[in-house]
Amino acid sequence: MKKQMLLSAIALAISVQVGAATPEKADVKPATAQSQAAVAASHVLSRFHYKATPLDDAMSEKIFDRYFKLLDSDRLFFVQADVDQFAPARTKLDDAIMQENLQIPFAIYNLYQQRFNERMAYARELLKGKFDFTAEETYQIDREKADWPKNEAEAKDLWRKRVKNDWLRLKLAGKDDKSIRSTLDKRYENYVSRSRKLSTEDVFQTFMNAYAMSIEPHTNYLAPRAAENFDIAMRLSLEGIGAQLQQRDDYTVVREIVPGSPAALSGKLKVGDRIVAVAQGDSGAFQDVVGWRIDDVVSQIRGAKGSTVRLQVLPADAGQDAKLSQISLVRNKISMEEQSAKKSIFEVRDGTAKRRIGVISLPTFYQDFEARARGDRDFKSATRDVARLLTELKREKVDNVLIDLRNNGGGSLNEAVELTGLFIDKGPVVQQRNAAGRVEVESDTHAGLAWDGPVGVLINRSSASASEIFAAALQDYGRGLVIGEPSFGKGTVQTLWNLDGHNPTDKPKYGKLKMTVAQFFRINGGTTQLRGVQPDISLPSMSDPDNFGESSYDNALPWTSIKPAVYIPAGELKEIVPLLDKKHEQRVARDKDFQYLEEDIATVKKLRKDNVISLNEAARRKERDQQEARAKLREQRLATAALSPDDPVLIPDPKDVQLKAVAASAAASASAKNGKPEKKVAGVKGALRTDDGLQADERGLAADIDAEKAAKAAKDVLLMEAVHILSDEVGLLKTDTRLAARVLPYVADLGK
Repeated sequence: MKKQMLLSAIALAISVQVGAATPEKADVKPATAQSQAAVAASHVLSRFHYKATPLDDAMSEKIFDRYFKLLDSDRLFFVQADVDQFAPARTKLDDAIMQENLQIPFAIYNLYQQRFNERMAYARELLKGKFDFTAEETYQIDREKADWPKNEAEAKDLWRKRVKNDWLRLKLAGKDDKSIRSTLDKRYENYVSRSRKLSTEDVFQTFMNAYAMSIEPHTNYLAPRAAENFDIAMRLSLEGIGAQLQQRDDYTVVREIVPGSPAALSGKLKVGDRIVAVAQGDSGAFQDVVGWRIDDVVSQIRGAKGSTVRLQVLPADAGQDAKLSQISLVRNKISMEEQSAKKSIFEVRDGTAKRRIGVISLPTFYQDFEARARGDRDFKSATRDVARLLTELKREKVDNVLIDLRNNGGGSLNEAVELTGLFIDKGPVVQQRNAAGRVEVESDTHAGLAWDGPVGVLINRSSASASEIFAAALQDYGRGLVIGEPSFGKGTVQTLWNLDGHNPTDKPKYGKLKMTVAQFFRINGGTTQLRGVQPDISLPSMSDPDNFGESSYDNALPWTSIKPAVYIPAGELKEIVPLLDKKHEQRVARDKDFQYLEEDIATVKKLRKDNVISLNEAARRKERDQQEARAKLREQRLATAALSPDDPVLIPDPKDVQLKAVAASAAASASAKNGKPEKKVAGVKGALRTDDGLQADERGLAADIDAEKAAKAAKDVLLMEAVHILSDEVGLLKTDTRLAARVLPYVADLGK
């Protein structure tokens, strides 16, 4: 009772101080279900987590610090006095959770919202004046490790520099003062508009993540809507109309239409159309959605397969006062194919020899768990898709296969095991140790290989979890070369815990926990935790290991090892790695695009290390001119140089040839009508681009889509080099049968 009274007194004292300034939005308050969900989550986290931690005063302090960090990571909104006024609650958040009294975390958020509005108002006020761009001053880029501003004066000076930098970026891009003022005023207004749309669910999820992530970095709380989106991402399908939507100002805009979907088949909905109202069924009333959050609009458009949704749409090329069109669509199951495994084939010339390298890009380890559980024979699965692609690559007679796992953050552990089974006969793939210390071995039990030729895996710092399991297993078996940079270092296993499990309802109200329940270990006994998978052949990286990756977390689990599993290596690649590495070094030394990429990486790393940027126009203009000069030289080289005979050539997919021919013909026809020949200049993927000072939603939609397409079409320097390395491997194995028999016995017949 005394603790309850103390919590109420603290919250009352805080609310009095918070209420000193009139907020522009009503204070957000916790819902009863959220207070109950917090208690339920605390019981689960303190008992069943791999690193079960009691909810006590020590944990309360961690939650307190992390909550402020999640709200204001760059320390731009709160001042030290704001943090200090909540100091009495520093060791009381555990009591607040257990007593279902979340007034304090919501009071902290409401003060954050107040400060946010004040900073934005000040930023917009600054736009009415002028800036001195001759002064010698700098702006700190990353303030995550900085101190809180001591007072309002210091906070305002930070924002003065921030706004000055925003203005200077646009000025250097050639914008005049009137245009800059209008662009930035609209930008800051949009910041406020988006912040006002944050709901009590958003605030609660942030607070609960401060709690969950204080135990261990990969433990998260998912509010009901977030949990639904997580499920959709894993099964790569949903039920709706097949339109990818985007928020632009107050409108929900059609960004992309999924081929074969209800939206595409109707022919009535176009990219750029603005959805202004939504109605359910054939006769439901229209609900105006202008100004709504994007996820609220999406929830209105999604629905059961076979049901009808009607849209009122403002056409893309029409003014705001134009007549609305009405579209009726019947929802269907939509497959998110852009996240599915895809293949391509590259032909590499080596003297008179030509080698074909198959590349399979896998963005995530997906699986439709529900469909598999109910016995659906065609359930969506990463392994099944890759197996199908491998069969196609066999028919197309490729010499080597590269599995591209860059930016693949993981997914289903079961998929990682089964995918590994496509490349080994039988045997252990990964070991798991639970909180009780019991070790279980996950094995491939299916005899035979889907692909028995040589294989490589391309990884980067964003390859994590299931990606690391797969790459580590192929490396430990001596089955495939790992190329790239050290992976993320996430050696933990998560499961979803439904907090509504004991109170099942048609509509979830408590959400779910994505909770760490085990640690995985390689079959050699080591773990990828902290250290990641180390590549056999290294490629350059733009990532910063101090700020990205498992080692950047302050509470990550330590690296450790256990007893190795019993397994029989399929090969021994260490003998050929030095030979391949030497060829790699010789090739990149004469590859101009590779050298450009390394220059850009050096520039990024220097900027990151310095962590400041000049606000002097002359200094910044000099930097910009140098960058543009480099970019111009690259464009001239790309525009005038013939395709290098060393460059891998993409072999068109026969299924796409006809479609691409039609598209090319249409493009050529349109170009001829304009009286101008079509000219294309390819870029280099990952290269630095000239800063236009704009954010994504400030560019025209067509320009934004074109830029995205250009980025996808740009030369992928790292992928091309990985393809070269695998081509070199084939060359070594084919020309030296004894070497092949030693390092990869199962592919010794390549030399015949």
